[in-house]
Amino acid sequence: MAFSELLDQVGSLGRFQGLQTVALVVPIMCLAAHSLVENFSGAVPSHRCWVPLLDNSTAQASAPEALGPEALLSVSIPPGPNHGPHQCRRFHHPQWQLLDPNATATNWSEAATEPCVDGWVYDQSTFTSTIVAEWDLVCDSQALRPMAQSIFLAGVLVGAAIFGRASDRFGRRLVLTWNYLHMAVWGTATAFAPTFPVYCLFRFLLAVASAGVMMNTAILLMEWTSEQTHTLAMTCNALGYSFGMVLLAVAAYGLRDWTLLQLALSVPFFLFFVYSWVPVGVTHAAPPCCRSQAKRIWLVTCRSKAWGWLAESARWLLITGRLEKGLRELQRVAAINGKRAVRDALTKEVLLSALQEELSVSQAPTSLGTLLCTPGLRLRTCASTLCWFAFGFTFYGLALDLQALDSNIFLFQVLLGVLDIPAKIGSLMLLRCLGRRPVQAGSLVLAGLCILANVLVPLEMRYLRSSLAMLGIECIGIAFTCTTIYTGELFPTVLRMTAVGLGQVGARGGAMLGPMVRLLSTHHPSLPLLVYGAVPVLSGLTALLLPETRSLPLPDTIQDVQNQAVKKATPCTREHAVVKSTQL
Repeated sequence: MAFSELLDQVGSLGRFQGLQTVALVVPIMCLAAHSLVENFSGAVPSHRCWVPLLDNSTAQASAPEALGPEALLSVSIPPGPNHGPHQCRRFHHPQWQLLDPNATATNWSEAATEPCVDGWVYDQSTFTSTIVAEWDLVCDSQALRPMAQSIFLAGVLVGAAIFGRASDRFGRRLVLTWNYLHMAVWGTATAFAPTFPVYCLFRFLLAVASAGVMMNTAILLMEWTSEQTHTLAMTCNALGYSFGMVLLAVAAYGLRDWTLLQLALSVPFFLFFVYSWVPVGVTHAAPPCCRSQAKRIWLVTCRSKAWGWLAESARWLLITGRLEKGLRELQRVAAINGKRAVRDALTKEVLLSALQEELSVSQAPTSLGTLLCTPGLRLRTCASTLCWFAFGFTFYGLALDLQALDSNIFLFQVLLGVLDIPAKIGSLMLLRCLGRRPVQAGSLVLAGLCILANVLVPLEMRYLRSSLAMLGIECIGIAFTCTTIYTGELFPTVLRMTAVGLGQVGARGGAMLGPMVRLLSTHHPSLPLLVYGAVPVLSGLTALLLPETRSLPLPDTIQDVQNQAVKKATPCTREHAVVKSTQL
């Protein structure tokens, strides 16, 4: 696996990796906010039927002047189940008899009421506009609101299925760049959607692109760092989601109109597209007399555009036979990291010599079927996909208990993000000390046990239930970080994005299936929690079947994976030098 040594030579943790991490993680913050934005843009404000006595100036003029708004409301709208004004029905005609002190609020019949045929009036004290108020997604249409979220999750599932394989074929950076553009376009278009079906269509297309951004960001971070720094890079990636939750709460608190909030989260993706698409200067051979001047010109070009590009994965370029492009990327990284001697020594001949074994076996065509038919990959594929499924499925189970933490939606969102930060930082230490397999299995099992424990806790013990839910969400945060790292390390470069895409399909399938489990409560109140808890426990136990990958170089070919299966991870020495500089 010579590329790991090549990467150490050009710098596996230097200025380039720092710039690349910032350029990749900032979009993840906006992406995480997009995934949860309907907590705010789709919030359901208090509402009641539109009635003439309260909402029509002509009818108000004909009402008795002595009657205040509360009296007019009581004769126009019947009381609802929560003892406030009914949210979905109104009286055909004002029921003046209800003003009699001896009358009770129950002195009305269903026949005297009608649906809100003239629309609704919404409370604007918290949000000035939401999609619920925009398209009246209440009463008989209230099922349309969760349907919009399900459509978004379906889009992520479709995107994961498409862009996983596309990235293995066309490259990580190309797919990521175009997904930035698609997120910018469809996210902006969503803010101007004229109807709810069009809104759902744009959200679906936005979700398809978001899957490509999530997967390619993680893989680019992993493939540009060494095995010793994978955990740090992927923890930074995971922290992007945590800070994105906090960013969403802050943005939603300042922008109470859903269209402005949608634009604020979408327009930055135009910037991300621009700086990921800007080409980078490349070095060319120069005669010895002019070489020092060529170096200065090259370094100035790199420095002026250090913040303006994303590098393609040199590992993918070399393994797929694109040696010229791979060489340019490695030389560029060496220059940015201050490795000028290494940059000058890197040539196509050196790469051919160092990667001779990998290039000889990596040209065979691969597909999704390769993951399921190859003996060394079949178990890894099934077990890792099950872990992804359990993550998506369990998150919704824990969210059910976290809803009781606070009624302030902004504080709740901040709390959700803040609680996730120590989990991600803790996962960095755990993964370094314990390894991937025990952390993956332990985090999923513990998350499941937290849910199962709530089956035994009475509803009156609110604080204990909330504490168990918070502990569970910490474990889910650790499981997410570990799953992202573990999947990338289990599969070879030629199939890595395909495997990650399959895992994302499993996660989104679990997320879509999760809400349906709530229907089991009609048979017994504890059944949903039992299912939510059993899935991660079983998935965690299955993860024990996977091999440990800590301190192992990333496999580049299927042969590398098969070699790992027959020998333990032990330090090894290579017979050939990776980079050799000769002074002529």
